[in-house]
Amino acid sequence: MQFSSPRARRSPPTIVTLVFLSGLSALSLNLFLPSLPNMAVHFQTDYKVMQLSIALYLLVNAVLQILIGPIADKAGRRPVMLWGLALFLIATLGCIYAPNAEAFLVFRMCQAVVVVAMVLSRAAVRDLYDQDQAASMIGYVTMGMAIVPMIGPAVGGLLEESFGWKANFWLPFGLGVMALALTFVDFGETSAKSGKTLVQQFREYPELLRSPRFWGYSLSSALSSGAFFAYLGGAPFIGTELFGLSAAQVGIYFGAPAVGYFFGNFFSGRYSVRFGVNRMVFWGCWLNALGVVFSAILFLAGFGTVLSFFGFMTFVGIGNGMTIPNATSGALSVRPHLAATASGLSGAIMLGGGAGLSALAGALLTHETGAMPLLWLMLATSVLAIAAITLVIYRERKLGL
Repeated sequence: MQFSSPRARRSPPTIVTLVFLSGLSALSLNLFLPSLPNMAVHFQTDYKVMQLSIALYLLVNAVLQILIGPIADKAGRRPVMLWGLALFLIATLGCIYAPNAEAFLVFRMCQAVVVVAMVLSRAAVRDLYDQDQAASMIGYVTMGMAIVPMIGPAVGGLLEESFGWKANFWLPFGLGVMALALTFVDFGETSAKSGKTLVQQFREYPELLRSPRFWGYSLSSALSSGAFFAYLGGAPFIGTELFGLSAAQVGIYFGAPAVGYFFGNFFSGRYSVRFGVNRMVFWGCWLNALGVVFSAILFLAGFGTVLSFFGFMTFVGIGNGMTIPNATSGALSVRPHLAATASGLSGAIMLGGGAGLSALAGALLTHETGAMPLLWLMLATSVLAIAAITLVIYRERKLGL
């Protein structure tokens, strides 16, 4: 099968296309979260089994990013994007018609192929702009994408209560069809094919793995976002079981970090060129940590409420909105000729860690423990993120590297 269009092959993608593609990838992660309790009832299984749909999705997402980067550097961005979206549609139908929890989890893992939209949107931006300008553009792209997860859980909760949990998969299926059509007509190739075999392309990985700067940027992004991924795994339980919220209410409160993420990405788009990626990542990591600290203090003092818990997660969102675009641009700029490979590998590091943190958060929480295990886990990753970017800044200032 050949996806081709003379005009699309020549013209680079517009910002609207990149925002839509990134948004679809984000929507597929969290739209159905308010439905998890009812999905557990539907499939006659434990809630913790259905919660694996988050961790397994993130894990496969991470593995696929390792593969997608070299493939896209070899074959080009456009064909890999189109094939990935087509496979995503098939997997989404599988989720809808799954006969049991096991089959659902298999198709849910296959759904992770939509990560091509995120990886290659970022790679396309880096193909077209230099480091600081790319950070600004990635900030604007992910600012638009932040709108989707901000309203996604709220929409998912309303769809769940109005039409049942399957509506939360029919919506991304319909949007996936639109994304495939939009990519076909508007996603022109942004990078020349490398001319290397896949084996040669994968052999480029050591060049990235030997770079302390690549690791510094990737780990600061992964650890900062790790606080958010832990939140993904634990917040539905806290909202439903500890605070007694309905699915629709969980969806509304759950979007608090995405509100902050929107503004954090706006700051990235506006100020990254002015201040540089290192300062933006550093400030973002600190805001991320402070949001968790303030929430933990209130719970330890016995004043923690649903508003304080979700409200302070807004700072986590702002911090991630400043950290992720800038750290991503920094990682992609270490070896510009390996932009897609770097995008995939840094994303894999982020989501691989996120998968583990999401599962760990869900396992740690009980009625007896309250919210504190989640907050301690989020705080630990936030502090480590500050350490990672601090080392990058130190090397550049003291060692000139």
